[in-house]
Amino acid sequence: MLKQISALDEGCRTVLARCPIAALGYRDADGTSRTTFVGGLPGFARVHSPTRISFALPESGDPHGPVSVFFLLPGVGETLRVNGSVAAREGAQTAVDIEEAYVHCAQAVLRSRLWQPPGPAEPAAAITGDGPLSRPGVAEFLAAAPFLALSTWDASGGSDTSPRGDRRAVARILDSRTLVIPDRRGNKRADTLHNLLRDDRLSFAALVPGRSGVLHVRGRGTITDDAALLETMALRGMSPQLALLIDVEHAEVAGNDAVARSRIWSPGAHLDRGAVPDLMALAGGHLAANSAESGGGSRAFLLKAVGAVPGMSRLLRLVMNRAYRSGLRKEGYEDVEPGAGGRLRAVPRHHSADDGGAAHPLREVRVAEVRRETPSAVTLVLEDAAENPGTFDFRPGQFFTLVADIDGRPVRRAYSASSAPGSSRLEVTVKHVEGGRFSTHAHRSLRPGDRLAVRGPSGSFHAGPHPPVESVFIAAGSGVTPMMSMIRAQLATRPGHSRTTLLYSNSSADEVIFADELTRLAKDDPDRLSVTHVLTDQDGRLDAEGVRRWVTGLVPAEDAHYYICGPAPLMEVVQGVLTGLGVPDELVHHESYTSAADTGTVATVPQEMTVEEDGRLVGTVVVEPGQTLLDAGLAAGLPMPHSCTVGNCGDCMVRLRSGEVTQNEPNCLTPRQKADGYVLTCMGCPRSKVTLDIADP
Repeated sequence: MLKQISALDEGCRTVLARCPIAALGYRDADGTSRTTFVGGLPGFARVHSPTRISFALPESGDPHGPVSVFFLLPGVGETLRVNGSVAAREGAQTAVDIEEAYVHCAQAVLRSRLWQPPGPAEPAAAITGDGPLSRPGVAEFLAAAPFLALSTWDASGGSDTSPRGDRRAVARILDSRTLVIPDRRGNKRADTLHNLLRDDRLSFAALVPGRSGVLHVRGRGTITDDAALLETMALRGMSPQLALLIDVEHAEVAGNDAVARSRIWSPGAHLDRGAVPDLMALAGGHLAANSAESGGGSRAFLLKAVGAVPGMSRLLRLVMNRAYRSGLRKEGYEDVEPGAGGRLRAVPRHHSADDGGAAHPLREVRVAEVRRETPSAVTLVLEDAAENPGTFDFRPGQFFTLVADIDGRPVRRAYSASSAPGSSRLEVTVKHVEGGRFSTHAHRSLRPGDRLAVRGPSGSFHAGPHPPVESVFIAAGSGVTPMMSMIRAQLATRPGHSRTTLLYSNSSADEVIFADELTRLAKDDPDRLSVTHVLTDQDGRLDAEGVRRWVTGLVPAEDAHYYICGPAPLMEVVQGVLTGLGVPDELVHHESYTSAADTGTVATVPQEMTVEEDGRLVGTVVVEPGQTLLDAGLAAGLPMPHSCTVGNCGDCMVRLRSGEVTQNEPNCLTPRQKADGYVLTCMGCPRSKVTLDIADP
């Protein structure tokens, strides 16, 4: 108990800054016990003071009273455990007042081989009856799950969430309503056991290495020392000292955003030695400080003196690893191999990049300014949030995918850059859409200093490395945003003989985005830029005759390039006019936002996905309920091609070799591509076991 501290010290804060995921136990207002995993990115838990942290909790339940958390560092055996109580709740953000924190030993992680490549799962238990454990996917998940987070409470409501790990299945099915979890030797604090003697309600969340789903279970627990039952869980003839019997009231497998986004199963996620303090050395520091306060002066002096010897931390780590190895072998575990610095040796499962093969990984940005353009449009001015900020490089006209945590869940939307490339600031202009989650968030909630993530650039709607001498732009509403990037870039870099013309339609003068800047640019350089406005409240709707009259009046060069962006009806009208005028298709470029994210297509039961590349097996993963093919593949470290992740660019297009996939409409696939068996993994969900070929189409 002397390892326990009442506030976060510098070492604990460093751990939280590097930690991407944590297990959380809490109870709802009605007393329902829940355990889940939270996080997604390093530093997700914000430290407001040594005794207060906050994080997003994407759950429908409202946490009340005591909560408990343990923080996992990928590749590290020890965990940092924090217990406290809910201090405030604002939207999805939950603030926790800390009462105690301490380092937990690595035995649970070592037993489970959590960070190692997964071995073959045990066959799922045959279940009779209609209890919660007979629900789809539950038995198969339990057969493969070596690790879980178990939450209990004491009589006064104090909470504890403990890691539990075992070789292969950590929890075993006895019947459709009953589970048993062995309590192996070495459990010195026995917090869970003490709590269950006073309050038998519990919950747990289980993990399977390589999967981004989580099994959520809640029920009531009792402690047993039944020798016959314990013998069935013996390793090399050594039975566990006790076991927990759980009467299961609820069991469900679901996708988990924190597990998926943190990519903890990718070898690249494992922390390098020195990125965080050695957790056993951190525990030793806590022990020394508490020994001094409790009157153990000589012991505290000795601990501090030993810790100050150069190289002693590394030597103590080697001694601790040897103790782990010896103790676990005495329990019957033969192939436990903790690595230096507390990091566990891992073998990559797939030949993948750290971002799962992404050409454009997520980049954290800071909102520098929110600029009002019109009553329904704002421009977000974004800066790199990294310690050494870089520039935003893209081709004018391309778009970026913005990712924001809204109510505890990531929401992704694609927006064209409206600024010129090469700057330390990226500008994207967002028009408010009634009912739009991201646009509403941007207009009502985002403030300077808030953080987002961006992915990109994506898209082929651009002028290429050598823009044409003459560009003809036709836009409506927010369709002007990619063209604004092109105009700014061309006027800044193109020679004086280039020519750009813009036909821009809006409902009224108040809704003309960039009105003042377009007027100024055209006035300053009339030979290179001309702008024609059409206001439907004055001029009527822009029709085919109006487009034809404007285009022919320009007398454009034969090699002029045409760029169209706006609502689908207008784009069809303009395309028809240009075809009638004999403009070759290769000179006409159009951009349409076809994102159909969040429209309800989900997998309802876990499905197996096999990924091949030209017939060569790349890997096999499970797509969880609520997940897309892309999310499941990336979470498992597979080299899935992708860029925008919202169905606009087509970079994630793969061939469906077998099985059935459903995907939201509309999307960027052509009828021919759909007929040839191609699907978009960023929007596709399996309805059966599927095989995909990710070879470049």
